[in-house]
Amino acid sequence: MKLKKIMLDWNVIKYLKQPEKIEELEKKKKVEILNKILARLKYRGDKIPFCKSHLADLRKSFSLENEDLVKEDLKFLENLSVCYYIDYEHKLGKTKLLENEEYKKYLNLAKTEREFVVVTEKKLKKNGFVDIKTKETLKEGDKVYFNNRDKNIVAIIIGKEDIKNGINMIVSHLDSPRLDLKPNPIKEQEEFALLNTNYYGGIKKYQWASTPLALHGVVYLKDGTKVTLAIGEQEGEPVFCVPDVLPHLARKVQGERKTAEVIKGEELKLLFGNTPVKDKNIDKKVKQWVLNKLKEKYGMEEDDFFTAELEIVPAGKLRDVGLDETMIGGYGQDDRICAYTSLAALYEVKDPRKTVMVYLTDKEEIGSEGSTGLKSTLPEYIVGKILSMTEKNYNDQMLRETLWNSKALSSDVTAAVNPVFSSVHDLDNAARLSYGIAFAKYTGSGGKYGSSDADAEFIQEIREVFEKNAIEYQIGGFGKVDEGGGGTVAKFLAYYGIRTIDAGPALISMHSLFEISSKADLYETYKAYKVFFEI
Repeated sequence: MKLKKIMLDWNVIKYLKQPEKIEELEKKKKVEILNKILARLKYRGDKIPFCKSHLADLRKSFSLENEDLVKEDLKFLENLSVCYYIDYEHKLGKTKLLENEEYKKYLNLAKTEREFVVVTEKKLKKNGFVDIKTKETLKEGDKVYFNNRDKNIVAIIIGKEDIKNGINMIVSHLDSPRLDLKPNPIKEQEEFALLNTNYYGGIKKYQWASTPLALHGVVYLKDGTKVTLAIGEQEGEPVFCVPDVLPHLARKVQGERKTAEVIKGEELKLLFGNTPVKDKNIDKKVKQWVLNKLKEKYGMEEDDFFTAELEIVPAGKLRDVGLDETMIGGYGQDDRICAYTSLAALYEVKDPRKTVMVYLTDKEEIGSEGSTGLKSTLPEYIVGKILSMTEKNYNDQMLRETLWNSKALSSDVTAAVNPVFSSVHDLDNAARLSYGIAFAKYTGSGGKYGSSDADAEFIQEIREVFEKNAIEYQIGGFGKVDEGGGGTVAKFLAYYGIRTIDAGPALISMHSLFEISSKADLYETYKAYKVFFEI
């Protein structure tokens, strides 16, 4: 389903202003659409797009005699158009949602999974959530969260129904493709201090050369002190970069390389310093200067890199994109756009019928491995813990029953049609920017490999709910069958019998240093997640 582009005649606007006149419209067979629009306004608080021609007509009719009436109409239109408008060409115009700015600020503060957990934990507390470790029992209406090793976080609101009837959960991931420092990263080469890296997740390695990069993460010193680093984000701070070879001399060293090897993995070395110490007895003088600086500023020794989690990410902030400012560009939107919108939806849930959960996981980009990934037993641990705190006679069958009866959105982004490289898409089965939240019945690659493949009954249930609540959605696949593909956490949720479908906004340039999202999709995704919690 494409994003509906409703062009409302001014006479329709007048009826919206005066809903008591709907009875007259019944005779003209227009009541159905108007009732739907009015219900949307009343139930969801959503706004209606308007055409610029309305304003033009109002301008023509303006006079001193009807000034008040025109102002009244303009105010009504303003209230309707808080979200977006539709121009003459039926294109989505500039959104005015405050959430856009908040979203950008959130992701600017949270460029790593650890940073996202820190920011989110503070936000959860402000919204009445408490650490589950502080509770002995749980009851209806309780709002709790669980911080798993500062790498992922789960937030829960206990509903009115028996939890064994199932949980409505939205599952997103916090990790993004990046460069990680190796355990022994510092070397000196040609009188430069360099940092050796290993790439994390699916990247185009050449994109990481000759671009400003920042260093984020934590280090544990020998005495147990935890040091948090974020170098390269603030005005006046240095940035880092991977040096590329100049085109004048690249013919032999790069000219014949395939795209995947324009920059090789072992060439992803970070420029870290160029100043030598003035000591004739030291061989690696630049390396020593860098080590001295790290010791002076952070208390770090070279051995402390072994106990560090240090990530290299693009320096800089998310920005509006396009002359119309309808898009957002920046790093880490895969998949923090889904994490952000699912949390925003959760904060507005009041007295839920079913228990609801936002599960923010880690390690999705490398197969969901490890103790903070979804392939761990953490889902069982969390749900089991909830049941043990609500049921007097808890047993393992309760856990299996609860998971089996649960419903989930695997909340991850998908590939939007790229106007420059549209040939990689099956255009009849592709998601597009600004067309609303995108559903993927299955992900994976070639022959549905690595897919959970959502069942028809669950898709129909979701469709009915979204249609009823006027949620703008679309159906999207990942690309042409033989072009490649990608996976999500859906199959790991399905392992427990949880009915699952992939649902999230589409992005252009996914996994790049500057991913592109739509402001309209950001908002529609938030609305979709809020409705899902209510089913």
